[in-house]
Amino acid sequence: MTLIHEQQVDRTLDTLVARFSGATGTKIEAWVFDDEKSSRKAEAILAAAGVEARFRSAYKPLLHFFLEEVDLENLSALHVVYPVHRACPKNRFLLEAYPLAGLVGAARLTFEAGSEDAFYVVTLTARDGSTETRKVFAPNRLHTDFIGETLLSPTGWLCLDGGAGERLETDYELLFSSAVEAVAAHDWGVTEPYFDELNIAVTLPAEDRRLAVGEEVVSLREALHEDFYFTLLEIFQKKSGRPIGDRGLQPGQIIPEIRHGETVSARIETRPLWTSEAVAEPQRLASAVSPVSVAQIRRELAAIDGVAFEARSRTGRAVEARYHAGADKPVVISGGQHANETTGIVGALRAAQALSSRPNAHFVISPLENPDGYQVHWRLRTDNPLHMHHAARYTALGDDLEYRSGKELFEKAIRLEAERLSGAKLHVNLHGYPSHEWTRPLSGYVPRTFAMWTVPKGFFLIMRHHAEWTAQAEILIDRVSRHLAAIPGLVAYNAAQVKLFETHAGETGFRIINGFPCLISIDDRHTVPLTLITEYPDETIYGPAFIQGHTAQMETVLSAYDAIQTIEEPASISKPSA
Repeated sequence: MTLIHEQQVDRTLDTLVARFSGATGTKIEAWVFDDEKSSRKAEAILAAAGVEARFRSAYKPLLHFFLEEVDLENLSALHVVYPVHRACPKNRFLLEAYPLAGLVGAARLTFEAGSEDAFYVVTLTARDGSTETRKVFAPNRLHTDFIGETLLSPTGWLCLDGGAGERLETDYELLFSSAVEAVAAHDWGVTEPYFDELNIAVTLPAEDRRLAVGEEVVSLREALHEDFYFTLLEIFQKKSGRPIGDRGLQPGQIIPEIRHGETVSARIETRPLWTSEAVAEPQRLASAVSPVSVAQIRRELAAIDGVAFEARSRTGRAVEARYHAGADKPVVISGGQHANETTGIVGALRAAQALSSRPNAHFVISPLENPDGYQVHWRLRTDNPLHMHHAARYTALGDDLEYRSGKELFEKAIRLEAERLSGAKLHVNLHGYPSHEWTRPLSGYVPRTFAMWTVPKGFFLIMRHHAEWTAQAEILIDRVSRHLAAIPGLVAYNAAQVKLFETHAGETGFRIINGFPCLISIDDRHTVPLTLITEYPDETIYGPAFIQGHTAQMETVLSAYDAIQTIEEPASISKPSA
């Protein structure tokens, strides 16, 4: 192990209390990255010392204004004029207000783009008809980030005695910038992977806040995980000469572990690869309320008749699959490419078990393509079960296995063998995405290269196909979405999430087919001519929501399997030329 960086930062609230506790009669207002309980406690300490203090959230300030200072139940209407700044997307501050539209109940909510770049102007109409207008400050700073891009990011701020104030570099910001600078300055050599595991162990006193909208939660710890993980990926992408967002980079496994603790601290070090396997009680698949263990995945897979084959991950873990031969047209079924997307794993197994009972079934099932990432997901969920944990998204090499090339394919070899054995023309690749808002507050707020994923928009389907398979792709999407529309509540679930998305983010950019957002495109990267990708908002869901998720995944597989049986291949392919 090599220690890269270690630091403890004074908590900003504590620093402000110590600084002003002797300044009787002073009025202070500050925006910090902390939770409401801690802010109110600091205010009370200063009030006892004769100091009038108000501590507000620098993260999502408009949302926290409504959560902490407004009686939403007493409102009949609210109109929000949101800031627009030249250095960020026009809807950036509208996104920061998410999920306000889901919290206002029957009150009428309207948004309007404004001309100011630092204030929301809010008009509140009470049930008795009285109105009030408030200005809500949204402190941001224009800065150059670690890869040379100019960003506008939320920041701390301090005002004294009603003045305009100035930027306050908070504990949250300092901890992040110091740690990332240390990693960027370290000599990593020139050969990928640069390390086995790069561990970022952070403690932060701020508590999470669950919201009464779907799976939404305000979490400074989760946001810090996301900012650390993707910022460090970007630094190594730049170091390697790759474009930002390149998924073929193999730096090693980057794992931020952001825990609740009494101090604001960070320790970064390299470690050996994680080789432990999480243990859990087995669940009945059809009623599984949380991710299932690898031991259970093995047992469920072994119960499916067929030829067993496997690949190996970087750590040596097995990537297991079964080829069940039959007279039907074959289909490849996979899950767990991104290992923090867990409903697809259970859905794939359930679908394969249902198919295996059919007399002519013909399929390959590979339910967990990324076992190294899956164990990281289990490890991280121990402390933070409601966080997205995108550090578990990629493999122990640090890449997205779909984009891997070269001689050492490791996990990706399972797909190539599945295609070779089956000759399938359809691959159903089960995925998920965040079930609540995904942000990077210290790097421009909206996740770079992942902007379309920042807010949930229901269960949607992506169809990638070869050019000559366009008609077949359209038929398959229509049949699958019609089948899914018959699942009770699923179309309504989609509609509710899409409505909330459109209020805070604008048009989805997707076609709505039979009640399901769909994205259909020509893509010749895949050797299989039809690739159906599911995207269920499943990161962090449990209980009945998890059951609904893996049931939808299973039904997608079964309906796609049935559809391909009656879809004719393009004439130019199915009929040899004279």
